[in-house]
Amino acid sequence: MLLYKNIINKLIKKNISISVAESCTGGLLSSTFVSIPGVSKIFDMGLVVYSNKSKTMILNIEKNKLKSFGAVSKETATFMIDNLKKISRSDLCISTTGIAGPKGESKNKPVGLVFIGIKYNKKNIIFKKNFKGTRKQIQEKTVNFVLKEIENLI
Repeated sequence: MLLYKNIINKLIKKNISISVAESCTGGLLSSTFVSIPGVSKIFDMGLVVYSNKSKTMILNIEKNKLKSFGAVSKETATFMIDNLKKISRSDLCISTTGIAGPKGESKNKPVGLVFIGIKYNKKNIIFKKNFKGTRKQIQEKTVNFVLKEIENLI
């Protein structure tokens, strides 16, 4: 909790607005942010775009691109942050897409595979992580990873 507060305070001090588009974390990242008092000064938008339909309808990701690359891919994580930036105009945009399990894996995409996109200062950073654990643990590890990367970035 202290880590979260420190990150939020840094974002507030630097007046860095933030928006997130979540798939595999299902709102946990947004919830983590809004649990900290004062976050309303910088937190703009938290979208849960779990289905391909929502990624298409809300984030305007083309169906053929989702079909081509898959919902769990670095490309989709990139589309998510790029289109989130267009919608929100936040300084810092974050996306999460992955397979939290316990099912849903394929030959090339195991449970625990997560792509995290961070867009800041017109630069995209995409992380590919393979987390282990239960569905909840994978979601929590994803959120913790994102928060640590934000701290390193700002």
